[in-house]
Amino acid sequence: MGGPRGRLISSSDRLKVIALIDEARQAGARLKSCCRVLDISERTYQRWVKDGSDTQDKRKGAIRKPPSNKLSTEEKREILSICNGSENVDLSPAQIVPKLADKGCYIASESSFYPVLRELNQNAHRKPVKDACKKTITTHIANGPNQVWIWDITWLPAAMKGQYYKLYMTIDIFSRYIVGWEIHEEESYIHAQGLIKKAVFQHCTFNQPLVLHSDNGSPMKAQNFQVLLENLGITKSYSRPRVSNDNPYSESLFKTLKYTKDFPNKGFASLDAARQSFCKAIQYRVYA
Repeated sequence: MGGPRGRLISSSDRLKVIALIDEARQAGARLKSCCRVLDISERTYQRWVKDGSDTQDKRKGAIRKPPSNKLSTEEKREILSICNGSENVDLSPAQIVPKLADKGCYIASESSFYPVLRELNQNAHRKPVKDACKKTITTHIANGPNQVWIWDITWLPAAMKGQYYKLYMTIDIFSRYIVGWEIHEEESYIHAQGLIKKAVFQHCTFNQPLVLHSDNGSPMKAQNFQVLLENLGITKSYSRPRVSNDNPYSESLFKTLKYTKDFPNKGFASLDAARQSFCKAIQYRVYA
């Protein structure tokens, strides 16, 4: 009945064991001998009969009765129904429970709502959402000049603290040739339009198969600028969101220009000084 030592014994079997040992002891048997026959220790018997014959199995892994305050299936369904209702679908349990309390309705505590929602993976978004839009990643390869251009804007420090000039630069990725550059006091799509227009007509790429790649800055994504690209017959290309290395040629050249020995550590004295400095750097240093 008792089985080998260490084996879990049900409560009903324990009651039978206690009854048999008590009957044997009344007949004159010793407790040690009774426990040896039933394959249990004396300490086990003493623990079972202590405090009013408590026979509940308290060992790790024992099967116990569910707590009396456990939510029923109907209560769980009611919680899900309330949480998925049109009024509460965007709210968390921390907001739903007080809202119900204001109406004089109590189903369960806030801490009881979370496990119910977690079972069906509804702890985050319960409102139906559209499927993610999968975009095809395109790669442009240049086998010759004037096939793929890239352009970007970088900030140049001025002599006055907090003031910067903006360098606009367009590069051909096949030859690394700078097909156009300008420096202005502000960042605007209007300057970008002028830069691209001059480069296109200077290098005779109007209505030619040309791709222009850039990041996702506001001048690059301006509607008027995109219309200009379509009128010039240019295919637009943009970096992936939150990917910092999709425009490496521009960033690399910007760093090269800024790390030349003639780059002023205290900033450029004026806009004309910045233009003259970069005109010399581009002509004599970048291609050296």
